Amino acid sequence: MKYDIERILSRIGISYTLEGTASKVTGVSSLEEATEDDLSFCSSKGRDAVLSISKSNAALILCSSDLQGVVDIPAKPSQGLIFVANPRLAFIKAVNHMQNEAIERKISPHALISKTAKIGSNCSIGDFTVIGDNCSVGDNSIIYDRVSLVRNCKIGRNCTIQSDVTMGFDGFAYERLPNGELEKFPHLKGVVIGDNVEVSSNCQVARGSLSDTVIGDGTKLDAAVYVAHNVIIGRNCLLTGGARIGGTVRIGDQCWIGLNCTIKQKVRIGNNAIVGAGTVVLHDVADEDIVAGVPAKSIKHKVTTDKVFMMAGQKK
Repeated sequence: MKYDIERILSRIGISYTLEGTASKVTGVSSLEEATEDDLSFCSSKGRDAVLSISKSNAALILCSSDLQGVVDIPAKPSQGLIFVANPRLAFIKAVNHMQNEAIERKISPHALISKTAKIGSNCSIGDFTVIGDNCSVGDNSIIYDRVSLVRNCKIGRNCTIQSDVTMGFDGFAYERLPNGELEKFPHLKGVVIGDNVEVSSNCQVARGSLSDTVIGDGTKLDAAVYVAHNVIIGRNCLLTGGARIGGTVRIGDQCWIGLNCTIKQKVRIGNNAIVGAGTVVLHDVADEDIVAGVPAKSIKHKVTTDKVFMMAGQKK
């Protein structure tokens, strides 16, 4: 499949200037490994960038606008240089658009879909996936192989649910009887996933008891994240691999939750907060705070690098 990168950039709203040949590409690669059929990008500037571009065989290279006039012409006759404000972002958005075009949208004959479930338009449902009672999948969403939406799950539009994810199972809540036995608390609500959410492989999301478990628009879950019942996660958050979120936790917008951290039940995490890798959060975290350690303590006053602040969209 050949891709017209100029058309794609225009469609996704990225301004650009082309110098050289506007070849169509069939693939993507790094500058060092790209062939004459590939799209690549160069984020560096100055002499290093000129040298890297001159050595690359890529058909099209996304470059910083600052290089326009520094790199006078493409290094090879069949090569094109596309100058943009942010080459890395332009590359990411273009490649995501290419991949979306290449996905075959179909419902596998091996999927098991309840008669009460609703599937939107232009969706893809993978092999051996189960869509249970009272579940719905929004338009343009992709559900990969062996996913289980047990029941009462609402998936928004343009979502991606990777293989081996389980959602909508009973949460873990019991009342102990006088004789020591345990009585299970009923879980009658569901899971609500916003638009443009991505859930990576082997994640688990429990349905709510008396209120829904909610994951907000644009939020991304890395592999093996566990979200307990009644949790509400805001918009555009990043939960990295192995994070464990206890019941009834509230997480604000644009938060970063680090690798293998644990957040105790009923804790509140403010907007734009950062929770470091391996952290155990036992108490509430304020807006734009940065916490780390066991138990968690604020370390924001010790952080100097801008890269850490940008993890949650903070401004230093």
